[in-house]
Amino acid sequence: MSDLAFKIHRPIINTNGLEIIFPYSLGELHFEEKLQFPNGINSKTLSAHSFERLLFLAACILGVSYYKLLAPYEIDASDLSLSQDEQKLVLDVYENGLGEFFARNNLKRYGKIKLSANINNQQKEKPLKLRSRILLPIGGGKDSLVSVQLLEKAKLDFTPFAVNPKGPIISSIDKIERQPIYVKRILDKEMIRLSEQSNFYNGHVPSTAINSIIATLCAVLYDYKYIALSNERSASEGNIEFDGREVNHQYSKSFDFEKMFSNVISDATGGELQYFSLLRPFSEVKIAEIFARENRFDEVFSSCNQNFKLTGHDGSLWCTNCPKCHFTFLILAPNMDKNRLNDIFGHNLLNVEKNESAYRELTGLKGHKPWECVGEILEAAAMIYALSKNEQYQNDIIISKLSADIIDFYGTKKLQQALSDLMKDSNVHLIPKSIEQKVMPYAK
Repeated sequence: MSDLAFKIHRPIINTNGLEIIFPYSLGELHFEEKLQFPNGINSKTLSAHSFERLLFLAACILGVSYYKLLAPYEIDASDLSLSQDEQKLVLDVYENGLGEFFARNNLKRYGKIKLSANINNQQKEKPLKLRSRILLPIGGGKDSLVSVQLLEKAKLDFTPFAVNPKGPIISSIDKIERQPIYVKRILDKEMIRLSEQSNFYNGHVPSTAINSIIATLCAVLYDYKYIALSNERSASEGNIEFDGREVNHQYSKSFDFEKMFSNVISDATGGELQYFSLLRPFSEVKIAEIFARENRFDEVFSSCNQNFKLTGHDGSLWCTNCPKCHFTFLILAPNMDKNRLNDIFGHNLLNVEKNESAYRELTGLKGHKPWECVGEILEAAAMIYALSKNEQYQNDIIISKLSADIIDFYGTKKLQQALSDLMKDSNVHLIPKSIEQKVMPYAK
């Protein structure tokens, strides 16, 4: 623990090419992070007060990677001006977005972090005028590619977006055949070095919050009214209880975060910029069913983090050993021919005896929900139950070993109800009506 303050300095804009430098201090340690943007920005935007507000938010949110080295109780953002709601959002990113980091390092910070910043008393922001088109972050997994499928069918104007694209992101966008917007994020090398030292902390950061604020800068710079994420409703389920509240590995994908973030960036742009998840009405199972309708991305998509490193994409698309591989195979199984699915992963993950313990965790029969972007516990259990009645899979090792235990643990009635509920669309979402009406018929 450190009693030092984490200092967030005012960002520096270099307009020779567009590069933004984000300086930070942690005691005597000094860092700089850089964002480099492609050509084509609206240069007038750089002087707009709305852009300054978003830039200050970006400085705060990107700072989590440097803050966590020592995780002090004080955050000094006095070089910046932030509204009350913006300050609440920043604290939310540090307290809940870093929830897993705090839990796994046994650091109790909830309700104890103090943020100091100048108050932005701007009463009402002058609305920006942004074109009615969609910026769509692509992660290389099935979820954002389902958003692609739906937007294409609805004939809506969208542009793929990614930060530091590599591996399945690039290969997936190549299949989309639309000119993307790529931003280069350059982390401070000293921060990376220190994070590997035993006297500094390391751990999970809210990457969706980080990529979302970068997307927000891009939406304003390149003239997009909408930012459409691809977060499903199960992302709101947490993993464990720690320090008096629920900790969620996927917190910055949750609906609670989405609402807060959406409100703040809308306010900063006079109500013009809209941020939402196109897939929020759906379960992971429903998304898998929509994905399986096309085979265009079978050979390029990947939801595996183990084979998706900072240094690039190495080897196969799927490690077949991590929770995301196990869960993705499970939810695709009821929706795909077995040979097609085995071709994607290389072999049948439900017929490997060593995977039993992992699937028991995914289904709630032991331990806790893995620290990964996987669906709900009951969702996974319901899929095992469904596959126990599927002739293609019912004799596979995992299904044979787990199905009776899952029925005993949950009961047939609860599992059958879950199967029904998983295919129903939720009305709890922020999708603009004009987009919802065009897209949702293609999800039926």
